[in-house]
Amino acid sequence: MAENLKGCSVCCKSSWNQLQDLCRLAKLSCPALGISKRNLYDFEVEYLCDYKKIREQEYYLVKWRGYPDSENTWEPRQNLKCVRILKQFHKDLERELLRRHHRSKPPRHLDPSLANYLVQKAKQRRALRRWEQELNAKRSHLGRITVENEVDLDGPPRAFVYINEYRVGEGITLNQVAVGCECQDCLWAPVGGCCPGASLHKFAYNDQGQVRLRAGLPIYECNSRCRCGYDCPNRVVQKGIRYDLCIFRTDDGRGWGVRTLEKIRKNSFVMEYVGEIITSEEAERRGQIYDRQGATYLFDLDYVEDVYTVDAAYYGNISHFVNHSCDPNLQVYNVFIDNLDERLPRIAFFATRTIRAGEELTFDYNMQGGGGKGLGAGAYSDIGHEDPSPGSFKMLFLTPSLPSGFLDLCLSHGGPLIPNPWTPTLRHSHRLSPKDSWGRSLARELRCSS
Repeated sequence: MAENLKGCSVCCKSSWNQLQDLCRLAKLSCPALGISKRNLYDFEVEYLCDYKKIREQEYYLVKWRGYPDSENTWEPRQNLKCVRILKQFHKDLERELLRRHHRSKPPRHLDPSLANYLVQKAKQRRALRRWEQELNAKRSHLGRITVENEVDLDGPPRAFVYINEYRVGEGITLNQVAVGCECQDCLWAPVGGCCPGASLHKFAYNDQGQVRLRAGLPIYECNSRCRCGYDCPNRVVQKGIRYDLCIFRTDDGRGWGVRTLEKIRKNSFVMEYVGEIITSEEAERRGQIYDRQGATYLFDLDYVEDVYTVDAAYYGNISHFVNHSCDPNLQVYNVFIDNLDERLPRIAFFATRTIRAGEELTFDYNMQGGGGKGLGAGAYSDIGHEDPSPGSFKMLFLTPSLPSGFLDLCLSHGGPLIPNPWTPTLRHSHRLSPKDSWGRSLARELRCSS
């Protein structure tokens, strides 16, 4: 038996840090883990739980990593080398004191409710940091993802799986393209119009990778069978997100949002709307469930006919968190790369203008592919129908049977109720129950981003 096990190895379920903590708890040196007699009694601060000041000396209640709460100890400031944790603790303390008492100077002793808040905030930060690490481990794109919540104590979404490309649902097949272009230089010397020309369409980009087609016209990029290489100017969307982006908690009740950490030039590709591709029949079934929950992430693919839908509720990328705005800075385009089935375009967002670093990214959930502007300030506006092609996208928008006083509620939360002139195209109606917490959630879904 022992002979059969030679050369076998088993993955350890404990992390490197956890094994180090076990060594310190058992007071054992382990050179393989970097634990020696010199650092055996070096302990790491996990977070700070409380604060007090005695005779001008500051003390902190420390939660030690790897030890239970019963082992927490009060330590003087000079014993602590965790500069980052100390700065964050005082930043959270000052912010909460301002919110509660309109002053930022800490008292000599913290009341229990304030100390408990600081512990919950520290635990939340750790959870968000782990989620951020998970997102970046799963992403296949260049742009990094950061996560930030300075508004409340909400942690990561409980049911969300990050994916980088469509997840194909049951009964759906994505047929791979059979041929590619023969161009040596797709932009300046295209053979037969390159891939766009083969589909009787125009080349989409300039030499900076910015889209030069008006909204509503499809984008055909070079594919895996093309002779051109990775640096071809007709390979933009397929390279993925190039900008560092931040998922952040909005301070006006709209839940999570996304902002850019870098300047984005006008007409540049920003991200795709990624999720699970399902049939319209399955979307109908799921939509009824989402209606009862007060939210939906269903996005119809109706470039030529309404057969398939993208559901980003459970599987999705960072676009899952992008909010609606009546004055968006992102525009939807239909994109075809390795699959040329016009019923299954990829959904790409391009910047409608220069977007400053730190600015929130938004799109119009009722955006039309014809390039027209969405609704603004609670009034109907002319939607651009100058493009005779049927190229359009429609986010499946909730059309609620509104209870008395709901409009006043929406306006009191800082935004107008968005009228919906596309009622015939929508699948679902959202019927509200007095038992539902419909006020905040539905107001968040329906109101304009500031």
